Amino acid sequence: MQSGSSASRKFIPKAVTVLTLSSASSAWGVGLPSSLGGPILVFGKIGQVGSALVRLLGSRAIPPSVEEVDFEKPRAVSSWLERYPARPVAVINAAAYTQVDQAEKEESRAFSINAESPALIASYCAKRDIPFVHYSTDYVYPGDGVEPWTEQSKTGPLSAYGRSKLAGDEAIAAAHGKFLNFRTSWVYDSMGQNFVNTMLKLGAERENLRVVSDQIGAPTYALHLAHATLRTLEAALLQARFPSGVYHACNSGETSWHGFAEEIFAQARKLGFPLKVKEVKSIPSSEYPTPARRPENSRLNCAEMRKVFGIELPNWKIGLKECLEAKGHSSQ
Repeated sequence: MQSGSSASRKFIPKAVTVLTLSSASSAWGVGLPSSLGGPILVFGKIGQVGSALVRLLGSRAIPPSVEEVDFEKPRAVSSWLERYPARPVAVINAAAYTQVDQAEKEESRAFSINAESPALIASYCAKRDIPFVHYSTDYVYPGDGVEPWTEQSKTGPLSAYGRSKLAGDEAIAAAHGKFLNFRTSWVYDSMGQNFVNTMLKLGAERENLRVVSDQIGAPTYALHLAHATLRTLEAALLQARFPSGVYHACNSGETSWHGFAEEIFAQARKLGFPLKVKEVKSIPSSEYPTPARRPENSRLNCAEMRKVFGIELPNWKIGLKECLEAKGHSSQ
């Protein structure tokens, strides 16, 4: 999938902005004309990225509940949008089916949530000239080799989850509206079910853990991704021609799941988290079989986002530090 024609990308920023937690706390719309600083529809408000978006947007977020908009029923999503009375500045979809292994048994459900509902939202937005923001995944790529994937790399998902996300990507592009589709990797937050919280729980209960070391990617802090989303959307709205396309967006750097676990425990100890774990053994994926095959290479090249918008997410270790600090503060 191509991420957009070069003719639509004439804005080249003078400097790259590396996001920080202090800048992530700033309000949405500060750099926009008042006519563009209105409300934004946010789907998926209870998820990691969706909840971060709602926090950053404050009163400008319009987050319908799961009861109001059920992504398992695409036509119901479309009907809700048709009845919505106001015109938002943009629509952001942070809702997704992310149970990678369960998707092997529930592929039709995954497609309803990850492809069919986003396709209808994209169509709704395209007809009204409303920018649509969506999130995709490194799982759309075949996962081989060692070079980071670019937006022009050939796709080839290994799992039902990956296929459902790729179908959503293709449907959104086919709507021919204004859109930003952020492919990201290994998302986590201080709350919810994710690798960081799983490791902290297991590390507090066990002395020995085994974690795979042959899958490589970039852990991405949900708050950083949410902030990058809004800053990128601001920049896109200010351009003469909206730079629609797929963009890779993840924290910089790379590690394995084993390296990620080791760093979680190292930082958590410094912050005083209660841990029993003494050893984290490195194992190959073959010793930890799962129903869905995982990509070994989840590296994403984010140069296009830097070039077009001047935005770069911080190193993944910085994201982890900020996440653990937020988690520590919330538990006090």
